[in-house]
Amino acid sequence: MQQLRRNRRLRTNEAIRSLVREHTITPNDFLVPLFVVEGKGIKEEIMSMPGYYRYSLDLLVKEVKELWSLGVKSVLLFVKVPDNLKDNKGTEALNPDGLMQRAIKTVKEASPEMLVMTDVALDPFSSYGHDGIVENGYIVNDQTCDVLAQMSLSHAQAGADFVAPSDMMDGRVLAIRELLEKENYKNTGIMSYSAKYASAFYGPFRDALDSAPGFGDKKTYQMDFANRDEAIKETLIDIEEGADIVMVKPGLCYLDLVRDVRDAVDVPVAVYQVSGEYAMLKAAAEKGWLDHDAVMLEQIMAFKRAGAHIIASYFAKDVIKLLS
Repeated sequence: MQQLRRNRRLRTNEAIRSLVREHTITPNDFLVPLFVVEGKGIKEEIMSMPGYYRYSLDLLVKEVKELWSLGVKSVLLFVKVPDNLKDNKGTEALNPDGLMQRAIKTVKEASPEMLVMTDVALDPFSSYGHDGIVENGYIVNDQTCDVLAQMSLSHAQAGADFVAPSDMMDGRVLAIRELLEKENYKNTGIMSYSAKYASAFYGPFRDALDSAPGFGDKKTYQMDFANRDEAIKETLIDIEEGADIVMVKPGLCYLDLVRDVRDAVDVPVAVYQVSGEYAMLKAAAEKGWLDHDAVMLEQIMAFKRAGAHIIASYFAKDVIKLLS
């Protein structure tokens, strides 16, 4: 019998492969995390994240302008808070002249059209390094939600387009949404870390912000990585409470969750390629064990193929420069 159907015809050369390719990567796919520190003239490499940096506000301007020139249209801000400003209630997080608030204004002044998202969680501001207020060794929920709502309002007042609660407290999206509505910040969006797992992949990020928990772990509020159905439940609740975008975090080990969430919801889905995923590839490439650029592109494409609309990645600049 003559074989009439030969699928390899569509793989013959790059021209035909490009023509029939199901997914493509563009700068519009990326949300770029940026780490901000106090001071001037600081571009400080993060030891456990080679090639990634903390920026003082003056050099943040340069970085944001470069990102915009590359076609990046959205950034996600994190701040490294000095120890003397940390306490159990995250008081500094509500300071209208705090580092986050000034970082928001700096980005908007440098690139007015850049979409600014902000991390909303207490761990960078907490003397305990936890995402919530601690009472008798327990991270309390409802009091934490009140502070997270106030923090979100402060970010909106400073000019943030979206707030991104990453804490996994029950009801925090509703608390944030209601306060933003009450204070007439109806157009401030919420990107919720809806399915955030208690993962071992966050280590380099905690180095970057000096935000590792001072005791115990985060398993009483972040999700058990053995659970799949729970991700859908958490995500649907966040949407009911007012989330505009939902996120799965981490990324590579959770591609099944990205697909599940994408199939279950009618809002945009984000995924976070976290610091440990970044660091592993950097380390393997440094040893000569992997082709850095080839693996990097393959990983990013996996997120698109799984269904993510938005990819938060420390590789964003590298990917865009490589593709261009």
